[in-house]
Amino acid sequence: MRVLLLLLFSLCLLNGAFAQQRNPATPSVTFSATGYVKDVKTGKPIQGANIVVLNVSKGYVTAKDGFYTVQLPPGNYILRFSHVGYRTKQDTISLQRTLFREIVMEDDSKDLEEVVVTSEAPDRNVRKIEIGVSQLSIKSIRRIPPLMGEVDIVRSLLLLPGVTTVGEGAPGYNVRGGSADQNLILFDDAPVFNSSHLMGFFSVFNPDVVSNVTLNRGGVAAAFGGRASSVLDVKIKEPDAEKWSVNGGIGIISSRLAVEGPIIKNRLSFLVAARASFNDFLFKLAPPNLRGTKANFYDLTTKFKYQPNEKNTITLTGYLSKDIFKLASDSLSGQEINASSTQFNYQTMNAVLRWNYFMSKQVNLATAVILSRYKADLSSPDSSNAFQLQSGVWHRQIKSDLTFTPNETHQWQVGVSAIDYLLQPNTRIPGPYSNVLPVDLDRERAYELAAYIQDEWKLNTNVALVAGLRYSELLNRGPASVRTYQENGPKQDETVTSTQTYAAGKVYHSTGGLEPRLAIRWSVGEGKAIKAGYSRLRQYIQQVTNTTAALPTSRWHLSDQYTKPVIADQWSLGYFRNTADNAIEVSGEMYYKTLTNAIDYRDGAELQLAKAVETQIVQGSGQAYGLEGLLRKNKGRWTGFMSYTFARTFLTMNSPYTDERVNNGNPYPANYDKPHTLNVLATYRPSTWFSMSLNFTYSTGRPTTQPAAIARVGGILVPIYIDRNQQRVPDYHRLDFSMTFEQNPLKKKRNQSSWVFSVYNVYAHKNAYSIFYKLSPASASDAYKLSIFGTAFPSLTYNFKF
Repeated sequence: MRVLLLLLFSLCLLNGAFAQQRNPATPSVTFSATGYVKDVKTGKPIQGANIVVLNVSKGYVTAKDGFYTVQLPPGNYILRFSHVGYRTKQDTISLQRTLFREIVMEDDSKDLEEVVVTSEAPDRNVRKIEIGVSQLSIKSIRRIPPLMGEVDIVRSLLLLPGVTTVGEGAPGYNVRGGSADQNLILFDDAPVFNSSHLMGFFSVFNPDVVSNVTLNRGGVAAAFGGRASSVLDVKIKEPDAEKWSVNGGIGIISSRLAVEGPIIKNRLSFLVAARASFNDFLFKLAPPNLRGTKANFYDLTTKFKYQPNEKNTITLTGYLSKDIFKLASDSLSGQEINASSTQFNYQTMNAVLRWNYFMSKQVNLATAVILSRYKADLSSPDSSNAFQLQSGVWHRQIKSDLTFTPNETHQWQVGVSAIDYLLQPNTRIPGPYSNVLPVDLDRERAYELAAYIQDEWKLNTNVALVAGLRYSELLNRGPASVRTYQENGPKQDETVTSTQTYAAGKVYHSTGGLEPRLAIRWSVGEGKAIKAGYSRLRQYIQQVTNTTAALPTSRWHLSDQYTKPVIADQWSLGYFRNTADNAIEVSGEMYYKTLTNAIDYRDGAELQLAKAVETQIVQGSGQAYGLEGLLRKNKGRWTGFMSYTFARTFLTMNSPYTDERVNNGNPYPANYDKPHTLNVLATYRPSTWFSMSLNFTYSTGRPTTQPAAIARVGGILVPIYIDRNQQRVPDYHRLDFSMTFEQNPLKKKRNQSSWVFSVYNVYAHKNAYSIFYKLSPASASDAYKLSIFGTAFPSLTYNFKF
């Protein structure tokens, strides 16, 4: 009911804005020049192109689909269109009526200057209102030295300030003091619940189909919600509607192939891209202890686009991926890790049907139906203890967003969303001759409803703001069996007093609230701006785990009457400055974040097969704060950037009950707390056909818990742990190198190719992923350092397009 009231309120505001547009207080005649900005070769839209009206010094930016609207009084004007990597173009218009102009821009292949990380317009980092938002292009990501020849979308994020990971090869990433599951990852609007291949070595995004990547780590728009830290929005490129093309690459680890082209020219087009890795033959050449290892994956991405006219666009996106990972039987012999007989299988399936209706030059409506499924399977073939452990997440969603631009000072957005969740926590299926007992945990079901309104308001030439308000609510529904615990006592299996059963579809619990968002930009001079922002985010679905890096089979859990939603409040302040020619960028941001209902696990928790998650986890408070700096050189033969992050994250689990306290109720660093991170990327491009890149990264070692003492119980040595996360693994540092050889772009050829040679971890540093202990009667304890990549990894990849 509250969602409907908020939606009606939003529509009333929009109706008032429409009425104001129809009956302005000060009548004036204006006309619009509208159209699309496209690439002259591919016909694909160019997002973020700058449009400057030279006569009156007004500026505009194209939308995601390349669409632009310029509103001016009648007269003659000169419009200048510019974008990084394209030649500037001018268009002279006589505006006596509404005009539709399609602008095509040429790739500036002679220009050696490039933006290394961002695909934004040269000064958009200063002019945009949002704070803590970074945009990357696939062209710039390809310049980063790859791991084993594989260009990686998620790995490139780790070069940005405020983004870290718990270790090399770990799935997911951490943003501004949040856990990996607190990042909403969208692939053409569909959520991704596991963003990694090969247990975290590569991301699930095929670089051949990605057009741009946007990370919102500070200023999250009101249209997004459901996660407490960040939003990663990965967009698939539009299929070519005019001509056919084939591109791909052949590498040591994986190979790729993509085909796109028109089915009906300029109306119906499609894109199909596949990527696969079959590495078993490589392990047969490895040392004996690795020859039984399996590590394979594949993914398939498709997109169909139908544009019957200028007002309607329909797209259908599909994605499928699967991973198989198994260690050899003796690959970890002699070490205190038991993964030798376990095989992981996990799969992602997404589908998105999207309709974009361009109602008028002022109003645009976008509606999407989204399906996302993630399934994970863990199997152990040991005949006496053989079993399968299955889990999954089903996400079904419908959402609609309306954009209304009444004039050049306001842009309103309003939208609604409804998500249907179905979670299968874990099901254990014994083998045919196994002694293991079957376990089938209850499914979790809920609806997540949301509505939002947002206005981008340019108060004057120097001050602009984005103000938004979102309301979200979670409705838990049956069938379900809900426990009741003793009052004034901890939540344990022993304190259960009764269990109530709810029928299918019955809503038995609800929780929700408002999520205000605000971002302000104040221009304090040419190429200089101060920005500030505040946002509140609510998260209703969590991944609960007691491992440093979440496994593919780690359990997902919905908020309910015992597990409250995580609420994050973040304040940000930043200063941004560019030189006159935008050759040098300098920025600094600081943030402070509070976490309400932060989640961690109890000492000795057994999460995988627990019938009630609330008996294994605890909730408390948290705080995160940090300082981020970025220095970037955009022009010249040498380009690159340096980013530095100082960040701290502390959790406090101080329950009134001893069994629910962590670290004796005192604050302690989170598993992903890494105070210092430094990244340096330099690219040298002496010619149009050759470039060389160097990447250096350093970070403080993450926290770990080491035994405070060793006790002998019945002749067995038992470690004793007291304080959590009070020690750290050694600091991390690594140097990468790559060279790219391309065909001379000045020689116009239909067939294009390139070679990429790279070396990951050039000086073969043995970075510690974790420290563990092996107890033996001979010595009280021996410490071991586990390194994922303890040597240099060279690779060679051949890329082609025709």
